[in-house]
Amino acid sequence: MSSAVEQERGGKPRLLFVSNFLTQRGRNCCYSETLANELICRGWQVVTTSSRPNRAGRLLDMAWTAWRLRSRYDVAQVEVYSGPSFVWAETTCATLRALGKAFVLNLHGGNLPRLAMRWPGRVRRLLGWAAVVVSPSQYMLHEMRPYRHDIGFIANGLRVADYPWELREHPRPRLIWLRAFHRIYNPALAPQVLARLLKVQPDARLTMIGPDKQDGSLQHVLRDAEILGVSGRLTIVKGVRKEEVPSYLQQGDIFLNTTNVESFGLSVAEAMACGLCVVSTNAGALPYWLTNERDALLVSRDNVEAMTDAVIRLLKEDDLARRLSLNARRKVEEFDWSRVLPKWEELLCSVAQQRMVRT
Repeated sequence: MSSAVEQERGGKPRLLFVSNFLTQRGRNCCYSETLANELICRGWQVVTTSSRPNRAGRLLDMAWTAWRLRSRYDVAQVEVYSGPSFVWAETTCATLRALGKAFVLNLHGGNLPRLAMRWPGRVRRLLGWAAVVVSPSQYMLHEMRPYRHDIGFIANGLRVADYPWELREHPRPRLIWLRAFHRIYNPALAPQVLARLLKVQPDARLTMIGPDKQDGSLQHVLRDAEILGVSGRLTIVKGVRKEEVPSYLQQGDIFLNTTNVESFGLSVAEAMACGLCVVSTNAGALPYWLTNERDALLVSRDNVEAMTDAVIRLLKEDDLARRLSLNARRKVEEFDWSRVLPKWEELLCSVAQQRMVRT
């Protein structure tokens, strides 16, 4: 059945999702994979690419899939990150454009504004090709509007019911860190916080969870922990499955977010859904959706003293911990899929209909 006939009968357009679909290879679940699965559960037909482990092979597979399966989708959704990943977005979108396919760009890379300053022509061209550009980050909207003025906002979705909530009224010095071990997330800051905290809280513990991105960050953390004498109070978990995240988060009461770059902060939202008290840097998008002293404590980047002091405040000020824990859950309920998914469905149908009118 043709796309036009499907639309006339009220059917959903068929979709191609382009991103890193690498969970079966032990890597983190990308946002597109979660979104694709949610849409499939709602009856959408979705083709995804790519699951190739090799970066160059993945780029070729994305473009080739877009071409080879061109009769099996009507609209594409492409995640855009900074660094080398920007190249596969460019290449795949050039293929989609040559095929006359409508596509939506979803801006996620926290370093995209920096890349745009370096390559403004490339970024402006890519964004201009898309039927629609969206981002889950108000920060990204602000920073990227010089390259396309009509970027829209759709928050990252979260199945909030999957995250059991517990009020942290009297938090213990049990710290959780959940990111990838990569320098942009500044994981080396966490054991430094632990070392300072142990001077006043001898029973403090830190669990750090995330895949090793092989840039030396994990080794840096282990070396610093040894030098600081905190190895016995530090637990490293090298990545967990998505469905295991809530149970790991529930083992702690205070969530440390040490990142230097942030386009949204999904792991922060997950911790908030569980009721953990969040202590985070004020990097990137975080000050755009977190309110200091209301649903999180925000400190300047790479400031071990300020982050440690914020943790100590939570351990001493029960009213503060209770307020953050309560308001955190209320905040992330705004991101539940029941609110976010209809916005995606409306957008994708609108893009397909606009393309059908033009053709």
